[in-house]
Amino acid sequence: MSEYWENVKNTAVKWVEEAGRMLKDSLHDSLDIQTKSNPNDLVTEMDYKVERYLTERIEQNFPGHKTIGEEEAGRNIASTEGVLWIIDPIDGTTNFVHQKYNFAISVAVVENGHGKVGIVYNVMQDEWFTAVDGRGAYLNDKKLPETCGPVSLPEAVIGLNGRWLARETRSDEASLHHMVRRSRSVRSYGTAAIELAFVACGRLDGYISFRLSPWDYAAGLVLLKETGITVTTFQGDSPSMLQQNTILAARPTLHEELTSYLYNHKGFTY
Repeated sequence: MSEYWENVKNTAVKWVEEAGRMLKDSLHDSLDIQTKSNPNDLVTEMDYKVERYLTERIEQNFPGHKTIGEEEAGRNIASTEGVLWIIDPIDGTTNFVHQKYNFAISVAVVENGHGKVGIVYNVMQDEWFTAVDGRGAYLNDKKLPETCGPVSLPEAVIGLNGRWLARETRSDEASLHHMVRRSRSVRSYGTAAIELAFVACGRLDGYISFRLSPWDYAAGLVLLKETGITVTTFQGDSPSMLQQNTILAARPTLHEELTSYLYNHKGFTY
């Protein structure tokens, strides 16, 4: 059965590669930029174009599979029963608009709630992070280690958006501000999919985010499982594939240390 998912992954990579070319070509044109939930939540016509391109090919080639995407696909889906593709056509749309860099296409294939295939394509760097359940994770053609060594917070580089620090009102030793001061450093790349992939390949030791949707992290979960990274919500649960979640991904020893700062964390203005 794992051979089947390997073939699904290879097929999906071909589609994502073509979608990446579409995005690169579009950078030479003027974009139609709109906002969604707030002025900082951007969407372009390319978000819709890439999502439709991928969903159409899934429907044509895998008619029994369902799809859910960030922009419009699968709004009526209420269950992960069967096979579900979870798509983020451009993770990091703000980067796509402003930097023309640091954005990704993220695709996960989930069977009965269990991640089978994960693809994060870092478009402008032409980096492919791919994984098939039980077959390991890869950065381009190089297999990533299946286990990761221990690291303590003073030695760790953590992915964390500075906006969350700005919203924190507590300042005691359980605060994120205190955690950041104890860490070696923090980074923010503006795209959850890439940051989770960076944890998988060791460029980051951990990643923290408060409000992520399944299309932000579904592919990353497959990568992280194959590289020995622990991923939970702040309460220690497995992230849902159908609703918004808090996400803590880190090497096992570091994950345990970071949990003390995040479990039932209060003190934020949203």
